Amino acid sequence: MSSSQSTTPTTIAPNPMDAPAYRWGIMGAGGIARKLADAVTRYTQSEVVGVASASGVERAQQFADEKGIAAAYGSYEELLADESIDIVYVATTHNNHHEPALLAIEAGKHVLVEKAFTQNEAQAQLIVDAARAKGVFVMEAMWARHLPHMYAIRAAIARGEIGDVVSVQADHGQMLTHVQRMVRPELAGGALLDLGVYPIAFAHDILGVPQAITAKGRLRDTGVDGQVSMIFEYDGAQASLTTTMEARTPCTGHIGGTEGAIEIEGTFYQPTNFTLFRLDGTSWTYEGVFDNGFQWQAAEVARQVAAGATESPLHTLDDSLEIMRIMDEVRAQIGVVYPNEK
Repeated sequence: MSSSQSTTPTTIAPNPMDAPAYRWGIMGAGGIARKLADAVTRYTQSEVVGVASASGVERAQQFADEKGIAAAYGSYEELLADESIDIVYVATTHNNHHEPALLAIEAGKHVLVEKAFTQNEAQAQLIVDAARAKGVFVMEAMWARHLPHMYAIRAAIARGEIGDVVSVQADHGQMLTHVQRMVRPELAGGALLDLGVYPIAFAHDILGVPQAITAKGRLRDTGVDGQVSMIFEYDGAQASLTTTMEARTPCTGHIGGTEGAIEIEGTFYQPTNFTLFRLDGTSWTYEGVFDNGFQWQAAEVARQVAAGATESPLHTLDDSLEIMRIMDEVRAQIGVVYPNEK
């Protein structure tokens, strides 16, 4: 398509450094926890003051020393007893998001739960019910929803720049077969919960809940899904989504409309660029590459907590329930059942 450049919109995502300051505690001491700790410390006014590891205080202390965190705990209960902590980030394995989250809610902490929110919808409902009963803030850490390029994409669609959305495409593939937690069913391993949640949440962000789902997958010898292809059907639109942990794929996103399209560069769920092409031949490119990216979701938690809210309008608890319900249906179609569900 021949094109001429038109005006590029400015960033409309709130600046993470403008969010109120809070004190964070982290449950879990793995790589994803490190990324959150760096984001909070470097790119917001908040600070991480405690970390706990179920593997023992030594692992937590190593994490604390590495990240300059004041307190290390050998149990989640010890961390939750720390009255200086306002917000807790649950960064455990997929099979065990709900129990630490429920402990944190009962302790009266506000909670950010790593995606996928839980292993299944039933566990997600436990968290939602507990959060609403306790009146604390809880959000799934679907960080892509809070990134500047997604603010810009939603705004462009709302302005009608690409007309009616009729097609959403996204892929997420990483070579992760060597990572033990990914191949272990007792840890709710597999491509879907770890990788596939991103294209699913992307389609949900743009099109909402599908009217029908068709999924095909290939299972590995341990019983977890190695790769999955999905078609979601909506009134007048379709989403075509793929995920695999057996190969690296482009990890791009595409939104097609009746008057244009949005092409999101890989990796689509990280801070990235996109170009909007119109059928009249004009286009514009949004530049949204930033370091880390977790700071926007951390800042969203801080803003909502300061406002007295118990959910984020950008990613509500009902949104998380809907996404878990979608993934439960996909798993049912491809035949993935985790040991604690039998």
